[in-house]
Amino acid sequence: MVAAVFTLVIGGRPVLSFEARNLRESWEICHEQWLKEDLTDLRSNGVPLWDGKARLRSRHAGETEAELYRQAAQAQEGPSPDDMLLVYLVELDTSEDVTAA
Repeated sequence: MVAAVFTLVIGGRPVLSFEARNLRESWEICHEQWLKEDLTDLRSNGVPLWDGKARLRSRHAGETEAELYRQAAQAQEGPSPDDMLLVYLVELDTSEDVTAA
């Protein structure tokens, strides 16, 4: 079965895009503990991507989101079939940004 591109929306804000086989699998990925932990650790403009309370929702990616995902997938060198590509749609703070805060 061919995978489709989905977008994780947090509190109404599109945050990242990824591939999944169907909507149910995309929902399951969005609720994985490892992803939730990453989303609380990663920051954009000094604010965590997820506060642990906002609703996590997955939906089919829009045209622009899917194109960004495809571009990132093409740019990736020799991805392992076991690796999951997450393409962030928001600007992430670097470790330098975090240490400066």
